[in-house]
Amino acid sequence: MKVSIVGTGYVGLVTGACLADRGHDVVCVDLDRRKVDAINAGRAPIHELGLPDLLEHHVGTRLRATSDLAGAVAASDVTFIAVGTPAAEGRIDLQYVEKAAAAIGEALRGKDGYHAVVVKSTVIPGTTDGPVRRALEAGSGKLAGPDFGLGMNPEFLTEGQAVADFMNPDRIVLGGIDGRTHALLEALYEGFEGAPRILTNPRTAEMIKYASNALLATSISFSNEIARLCAKVGGVDVVDVMRGVHESAYLTSRSAGGPPRTAAIASFLQAGCGFGGSCLPKDVTALAAQGEDLGLAMPLLRSVLAINAAMPEELVRLVTKHVPDLAGVPVSVLGLAFKPDTDDLRESPAFPVLRRLRAAGARLTAYDPIARPETHPDLRDVRLAASLEDAVAGAEVVVLVTRWAEFQELPALLERLGRTPLVVDGRRVLPPGRFARYEGIGRETEGSA
Repeated sequence: MKVSIVGTGYVGLVTGACLADRGHDVVCVDLDRRKVDAINAGRAPIHELGLPDLLEHHVGTRLRATSDLAGAVAASDVTFIAVGTPAAEGRIDLQYVEKAAAAIGEALRGKDGYHAVVVKSTVIPGTTDGPVRRALEAGSGKLAGPDFGLGMNPEFLTEGQAVADFMNPDRIVLGGIDGRTHALLEALYEGFEGAPRILTNPRTAEMIKYASNALLATSISFSNEIARLCAKVGGVDVVDVMRGVHESAYLTSRSAGGPPRTAAIASFLQAGCGFGGSCLPKDVTALAAQGEDLGLAMPLLRSVLAINAAMPEELVRLVTKHVPDLAGVPVSVLGLAFKPDTDDLRESPAFPVLRRLRAAGARLTAYDPIARPETHPDLRDVRLAASLEDAVAGAEVVVLVTRWAEFQELPALLERLGRTPLVVDGRRVLPPGRFARYEGIGRETEGSA
């Protein structure tokens, strides 16, 4: 099938590369010539495991990039909208989706034959068959259904493992306005055997995506609420508590003769310094705002966001418990990306942590193995270390924010350097007994250094 994709971010480019790998002819559309040129040269403009290999294999044969949206639509059977949907003033900002839909509509005006338009961007329920449909019909002079297909196919990709998630989906949600759209989408995904298909209308598809992300965010904030209580009670470590929760039958299944299998959602039932990224914060915010716009209070989702917003302050509290006066104190923050295996900085808890430490007068160093955002506004007066050793060599306080595997080397590194800084573990991934001074989320210790 011939596919065009508008947008070359994490969703659009991964979708395009993976569909090309499954035998489709794909053209990715972006107004940013630097991205277009990089893709056509086989270079991934984003850090995503497995993506460079896919580009190397398929660019120039089944995959290319262009800034010519009209030409891409004219030469394809289906067009995906995979542009950003950022938050603006506590609500979803649909301007990029609507602009893409209007441009696609104009391209469809002079095209003969059946063509389907499918929203891949995460949008609030009612968007595909609302503003997107209106923009397409106004631009094309045609009607959705009789003249062109319209659908919503949400993504369920985790940054850092997006290629693997796309190639081995746990479900494929196909929201279409009619049977013809459904049939086209089913044909597109014919090569993805074993994944259940959920055929529904676009609004339900949109809600499935939001409900899925809200569940993950709620799991994280639930774990952090329990962590804060564990710290107050004393003598209780949230890591031990959640380990016991994970062993329950509704999270871990056991069969005779086989190893136990823990559900993937258990990884979200862990305490830490909060969730970030391009999805969970803005999606929970957008869903809560939509409910409130419809006259429905959303206390659970608002609590999820409030708990998350409080976690960076909890991390700083653990620092100041031991070092009440941070003026001039060298503090190193480990991790800037919102999660490991990505260079995405959006909504990372590292930045509110840095802001609070700066306000307290700390002398700041930061280190991330991949993300090197020299121009980020929250990194003013922050030294970016070249390595983990460079980051911690002179630190009196080390604060771990991102769960990078490299940071497991910290105990041995500090022993080799003969250093005993206060280590504050914001992800509970380090062994407390390996440090002279250690604090972690959900594990209160007595006294201060």
